[in-house]
Amino acid sequence: MWDAARVYTIGHAARLTGVPSATIRAWERRYGLVKPVRSEGGYRLYDEQGLQLLRAMGTLVAGGWSASQAAEHLRSDQSDNGDGGAGQDDQGPWDAYLTDEDAVGVDGAAPGDPTATVPESGEDTPSPEDGDAWDVTALARGAAEMDPTAVAEAIDRAFAAGTLEQVVDTWLMPALQMLGTQWRAGRVDVAGEHVVSATLHRRLGAAMDAAPQAPHGPRVAVGLARGSHHELGILAFSVVLRRAGVDVLYLGADLPAQHWVAMVQQHRPAAVVVGVPSATDVLAVRETVAALHAATPTLPVHVGGGAQFEVGQGTVPLGHTVTTAAHDLADTLRKRANA
Repeated sequence: MWDAARVYTIGHAARLTGVPSATIRAWERRYGLVKPVRSEGGYRLYDEQGLQLLRAMGTLVAGGWSASQAAEHLRSDQSDNGDGGAGQDDQGPWDAYLTDEDAVGVDGAAPGDPTATVPESGEDTPSPEDGDAWDVTALARGAAEMDPTAVAEAIDRAFAAGTLEQVVDTWLMPALQMLGTQWRAGRVDVAGEHVVSATLHRRLGAAMDAAPQAPHGPRVAVGLARGSHHELGILAFSVVLRRAGVDVLYLGADLPAQHWVAMVQQHRPAAVVVGVPSATDVLAVRETVAALHAATPTLPVHVGGGAQFEVGQGTVPLGHTVTTAAHDLADTLRKRANA
């Protein structure tokens, strides 16, 4: 069912999903997966369900599926789940990954954008012999079966197949989005969610500990605002940022605005990054940003995540590709320090 208060033009849909307008039109013509309505002026209008389908389609294509296979898979999901709209207002642990929650990045393309998240050439391209290591569906399958061994093995295969930066951009973020689609379809429950979350937290925490310290590099505080708990993407971003030579002060989830201010006053970072996993986090993030600007007006405040472009208030969106986000931020801070 359409919600007249939450519809988007094709340009807005492209910005929110990272799927180019031309690609959206092509997918509509060829596969009929998304069916926009027309405004009185003839403009295409997309609802939230349509945006979710576009993100999911992009994620599958980025993971190596053909567009026709991805469309057939998602049509099957819709058939299995009625019209696909039931329970759309009920948020679960993985809903934010449908908007990438934790997808923090910089180039403005969503994690599922086949033009952005899968490197086209050069040393960052996973090699064909990596095979199942890059299967973005493996994590969701392990979660659906509530199988800790399968989840751990999927993570181990991926992390062994490339650099951490390759793993995060090419496998982890698309896999989390895939997990989100399976959560929405009712194929993953709370127990499966806990298995994945705990295993990934351990792996990313170990990667953070193993990353070289950069005590003389620019310091950046990274975390989530009060009430925000979708931490995996912002943690992955923090690991990549530390590996890029930044002194990362990782604050974790659910940090009230006054504690952000106290942290800034004590540690004096060169910048802060606040994750905005979903639209439900926007108000708390705005509260945090306002408090930070009041306390330290010149402090750069960057935002990342699925709802980053909804914050405004003088924030700097990072986009949706983790490694690009981290490296661009590191370069910007170093240039600023040397200016």
